[in-house]
Amino acid sequence: MQTEQMNSISFPSEICNVSKVESLVTEAVSAGGICTENFGKILIALTEAVNNAILHGNLQDPTKKVHISFETENRMVFFHIKDEGCGFNPSEIPDPTDPENLEKPNGRGVFLMQRLADTCEFLNSGCEVRLGFKIEPENT
Repeated sequence: MQTEQMNSISFPSEICNVSKVESLVTEAVSAGGICTENFGKILIALTEAVNNAILHGNLQDPTKKVHISFETENRMVFFHIKDEGCGFNPSEIPDPTDPENLEKPNGRGVFLMQRLADTCEFLNSGCEVRLGFKIEPENT
């Protein structure tokens, strides 16, 4: 497996920094030959991951950073989102589609990441999520 490209950014855990995700996704789409149809789902999944890293991982502590990187490999683009928190167990997150959870204002981020990405892995005790997206649309 040969890595073709790697880019990254880091920023303090402040909710205003979520806006930096769009420029990284734009860069990844431009640089990696990713089809523009995937832009929206990549942007939503990464925004959810960064929100979780800021709010739940680093508890909005501006002295802690969120680190995002991407690489293209084997016709996929992989985004790594890391926080400096204590981690979590993704299997303990309640199912947001369960009727008792439908009215809750939170709890959909991991669900969305898992549905939008072609691959979703939690690493380093939940302090890192690796989201993979196919570069080309499925009908090509």
